[in-house]
Amino acid sequence: MTISEKIFQLLEEKGMSQKEFSERTGIAQSSISDWKRKKTNPVAEKILIICEQLDVTPYELLSGTDGEGKRSNPSDTLIIRKDSDLGRLVVDYLAMDQTMQGRLQGYMQALKEINEGSAGVKDHI
Repeated sequence: MTISEKIFQLLEEKGMSQKEFSERTGIAQSSISDWKRKKTNPVAEKILIICEQLDVTPYELLSGTDGEGKRSNPSDTLIIRKDSDLGRLVVDYLAMDQTMQGRLQGYMQALKEINEGSAGVKDHI
């Protein structure tokens, strides 16, 4: 399945018209029509906004899979919105100097070990 075919499949699944998709993405309706009519694909710089509006990852859009199947390679890349809780955490972490990042990593490791230890205690009770 081509990228444009996947886009139109997702539009149909979401009940979104080409016009609404155009308004949400800022992509001209004529460009969207060309994808269907001329069997062309969107330009690379539009992929992220397309994925955002269709609620898929670039990996899902470009590969046609979610990366979880047995025949596909799992992705080592995460795409996180900066305005999400996790995104804000990553932005704050990246703003720290290396010393602070190291301290935070140590703290997270200690919390992980405490959590794993408490899970083991519950299993024996």
